[in-house]
This record gives sequence, C-alpha cells and structure tokens, in this order.
Amino acid sequence: MATSNPSVFLLTVNGQIEGADFPEYDNLYCKYCYVYGHDWAITTGLEEGITQITCKSSLSQTLVWNFPLETSFKSTNPSGWPQLVVSVYGPDVFGNDVVRGYGATHVPITPGQHTRTIPMFVPEPTWKLQKLTGWLLGRRPEYTDPKVVAQGEGREVTRVRSQGFVTVSFHITTKDMKKMGYDTGPCNLQTAASVDQPCTF
Repeated sequence: MATSNPSVFLLTVNGQIEGADFPEYDNLYCKYCYVYGHDWAITTGLEEGITQITCKSSLSQTLVWNFPLETSFKSTNPSGWPQLVVSVYGPDVFGNDVVRGYGATHVPITPGQHTRTIPMFVPEPTWKLQKLTGWLLGRRPEYTDPKVVAQGEGREVTRVRSQGFVTVSFHITTKDMKKMGYDTGPCNLQTAASVDQPCTF
C-alpha cells in the first residue's frame, strides 16, 4: 500500500525565554507573541504569553525568567516563517508600567538546539516637549501592537534607541519538510544564517 505525500510540514518550538540584560532597570517582565505568514497555523501550544516579574540578585545583574516556550506550527510552505516578538515592561519612577524594550527574531530553521540574543529598542519621542510631558505624565511612546516590530512596515518613520538584550533558547524539530521538497540541511544554511531568516526555496 503506497503512502500518500504529506500536504503540510510541522515545526515544533520548545525552549525558554531565559532572561535579559537591562543595566538601568529592574523588576521587569516580558510578553511574547509569534508573527507568521498566512499559510501557517498553530496546532498546539500558545501564540502569546507573559512571564513573571523578576529582579536582579546581589550576585548577578542579569534578570532571569526561564519562561517555557512550547508551540507547534503547520504550514504548506516556508514563506512567512514564524518570528518570536518580545516586549519587556517595568515600573517607572512613578510606579507606572512602561515599555523597556521591543525585539524580534526568526525561529531557527534548522532542527536542534539554538540560542538567540535579541537586541532590544524603544521608540523615542520626536520632540523634546513630548519627551518632557511624557516623563511628567508617566506616558512613554509605545506601539499599540508589538507585532509591528516583526513586520517592519511603518517603522522607518519611528525614532528608536537601543536598550538591553533578551536571551532565548530554542529546541527545534521539524517533520515532513524533506518529503515536501524543502531542505534545511547545511548546504542551505550560510545565506539563511547571515540574515537570520529562512532560505528561499
């Protein structure tokens, strides 16, 4: 009896949001979500989540979350390969929760263990008056939808400032990619790794 060719391939993401380095800030938490193309769908796990609040210890300036990631996707083609978007928040001097950084990275394309250090940034006010009133009122510039970080459209008109890093570990497994004609083997990795995005098949 002949086996039928698969109509989709599967991508399973396990891992954790390990922690962050924000030298100027403490008592931070992290929100995450995935951004992916129209041909992709989540089959198990969560599309978004939020970590606990963590603070620095006397021995380390690193903020540790060790927050688990467990999500499986299915798709018919690699276009729109999932990206993980992270947003870090914490209190300002008035006790208001404000954004401390946005960042994004593509989910690794090759099976196995991977670690990504994501550079974070925050939007900056355009005028000094906005900066002053924002500080006085406890309102800082932030995106209404953090997913814009992964899409890039409209971001070219936003002033941003680099601020901190978030470290994420991934364990990636795939199923039926080769059967559908997609090869994520070493011969295709150099180009993908240089731009941190999937190969074009």
